[in-house]
Amino acid sequence: MVTYKDTGVDIALGDKVVTAAEAYVARTQSEGVVGKLGAFGGFFEVPRGYKHPILVSSVDGVGTKLKVAFMADRHDTIGEDLVNHCVNDIAVCGAKPLYFLDYFATGKLKAGIFEAVVAGIARGCENNGCALIGGETAEMPDFYAAGEYDLAGTVVGIVEKDQILDGSRVRADDVLLGLPSNGLHTNGFTLARHACFGTRDPFGIHDRPQGLRGRTLQEELLRVHRSYLKPIRALCNNDLVHAFAHVTGGGIEGNTRRVVPPPLSFTVNYAAWERPAIFDFVQAAAEVPEQDMRRTFNLGIGLVALVSAAGADDARACLESLGENPIEIGKVVRQ
Repeated sequence: MVTYKDTGVDIALGDKVVTAAEAYVARTQSEGVVGKLGAFGGFFEVPRGYKHPILVSSVDGVGTKLKVAFMADRHDTIGEDLVNHCVNDIAVCGAKPLYFLDYFATGKLKAGIFEAVVAGIARGCENNGCALIGGETAEMPDFYAAGEYDLAGTVVGIVEKDQILDGSRVRADDVLLGLPSNGLHTNGFTLARHACFGTRDPFGIHDRPQGLRGRTLQEELLRVHRSYLKPIRALCNNDLVHAFAHVTGGGIEGNTRRVVPPPLSFTVNYAAWERPAIFDFVQAAAEVPEQDMRRTFNLGIGLVALVSAAGADDARACLESLGENPIEIGKVVRQ
């Protein structure tokens, strides 16, 4: 006789860890949540007060940054990365996040790791005013390497139809204001990991390479992907922005191009800011061409706000009042 547990799937443990995670989920609940965790679907009531509400959604993962978490055996930040990345993607469209769902899959479920991941997801949801209303936990023996897991999530937000930011408001001479990233965020990790751990003279995860200002590779690579929700909402609420670009895979130019409609184009002055040390380290360690650096990494700018030339000073003042350091990195031009 063979039970499901004998083949590697422990249903009782799965139920136990999900129940333990409910305390984290409870801290994220908002007035829009209908019902309780554990139903076949998550329920959320559309907020009142909207004239023509449009729901905006995004789904994503954190890529091979997970490999760094496995190497470091640290799992309490990766969930926050996931939420912030997803929230940024809908926030740049003008939307406010409503709720989030996650997907966690592994070969052999380990309660401590799962709890740490969910704690990070819940923290990200709390910080972004977003309810965690459900998710899926899958145990799949022989599918994942021992000690590894995959993580993905979906966020849903809301925006008035006439307040959607899709690039249609962008005009020639608009100014590109960049907000700093705090490092790699969640993109380019395959190349970054090669630079750190895949060369002929690889570093260890706890090493403090020269050039990283005394920080270990673990500390530098696991910096949490910033949420830009607050500065985005501030510019939107004060009608000071024409479009945003969340700088992810594809770099500054690849993502800004998504909101600059032809026949318009834009310039980027890469000398306008100082790159975080991790980028210079990666480029030197793996001898990465500059063009590859620009189309792979954010290079220190995690968000681009496209604002009118006449309103640029007001936009800067608005951002600075939040403790941000906006940098003029370029402008919109006619081709």
